[in-house]
Amino acid sequence: MAQDLTTQEFDELDRLLEQTPGELDAMDVAMLDGYLCGVLVQPSLLPPEAWLPPIFDSESRALPADTDPAWRARTVELIEKRLAALRRQLAEDQWFDPIVLQLDEAAPAEDADPVFAELPAYSKALVPFASGFVTALNAFPDGLLSYVDEDAEEAMDRVARHLPSSDDDERAAMAELDQAVPLRDLDDAVEDLVLAIVELDALTEADRYRVQTIQREEPKVGRNDPCPCGSGKKFKACHGQS
Repeated sequence: MAQDLTTQEFDELDRLLEQTPGELDAMDVAMLDGYLCGVLVQPSLLPPEAWLPPIFDSESRALPADTDPAWRARTVELIEKRLAALRRQLAEDQWFDPIVLQLDEAAPAEDADPVFAELPAYSKALVPFASGFVTALNAFPDGLLSYVDEDAEEAMDRVARHLPSSDDDERAAMAELDQAVPLRDLDDAVEDLVLAIVELDALTEADRYRVQTIQREEPKVGRNDPCPCGSGKKFKACHGQS
């Protein structure tokens, strides 16, 4: 069973991400949580080499060549431990506890930026998580963003609504969503956000774990056909012997 990070390990991971070398723009743990969820609900399994770079830099720039290998190993270890725990929780519990900011921590920073003025208080606490989730969507545009499914689109919107709208059309769409799925407070917002992730996980599961059928490029050799090894014997008397 995949064990989740302890409180001490979450704090350690946050410190390690703050210590990302060079001038890279790394995520914090709250944004990372949303990003990892966005990785997990993609309709295809993504290898670490695909999803790790955006964590360390918003432009996916590589870590410096002289990066401390011990720092990288420990940071990746904790990230992968959280990813495995989220995967297990989605599969077994259909629930997880996201990392969100305390309202008194989020409000001063967000209120200082007029872009965030339109957001309700509970959304301000979820901005990092939602931002990380949307970062995962944009990092893999051929994945969930190209998924043609109304339920999936609505679930994605239920996470993205905690970010400022970019234009009037998006603002109108989010207002319509707020009427259809109203939220009263942070508890409501967290519950709806988690359930949206759970729904996306269920919607994409079949595609994510679909077994690819292997097609032969050459016709199957019959037991009475000449063995393809060139021995001159029939296949059943050569490499076709059971």
